[in-house]
Amino acid sequence: MREIPVVIVGLMGAGKSTVGRLVADALGREARDSDADLQDRYGQTAAQMADTVGADVLHDRESQVLREALDRRPPLVIGAAASTVEDPAARDALTRAFVVFLDGPPELLAERMLSSGHRPHFLPDLERMLIEQRERRLPYFLEVADLTVDATRPPEELAAEVLAAFG
Repeated sequence: MREIPVVIVGLMGAGKSTVGRLVADALGREARDSDADLQDRYGQTAAQMADTVGADVLHDRESQVLREALDRRPPLVIGAAASTVEDPAARDALTRAFVVFLDGPPELLAERMLSSGHRPHFLPDLERMLIEQRERRLPYFLEVADLTVDATRPPEELAAEVLAAFG
């Protein structure tokens, strides 16, 4: 097994947290999630930070949390906030990890988000927002990804594919 972090990237609703936990369990590693790390550090959810300090500060914080998690030892399995791929420093730091891009159609991801209630603050125009984010972030996801998987499949299948590729 390689001694580098595994980072799961993708849009909201792609299954980063779920797949990350499955991969971490199989590897015997700690799973970390950007949302939880942000809330632990700043005492606010990502949505609250977006409202109180703005999206730019939120995205800077998401990138910082990711870069710090990449330096932890033993290496982690990290579910990274989708915005991190837009930051050149985060993309550079991701070269030290095995990066998995969970790619799925925005329509499906919006449906998952609506049915889970995970991010209710994004309810208005959720599908359109995901389409715009995918268009803007897709080149970055593809740039950093060592593996791209189809997020329309069950999480257990995705985790098995990640584990097989990670070796």
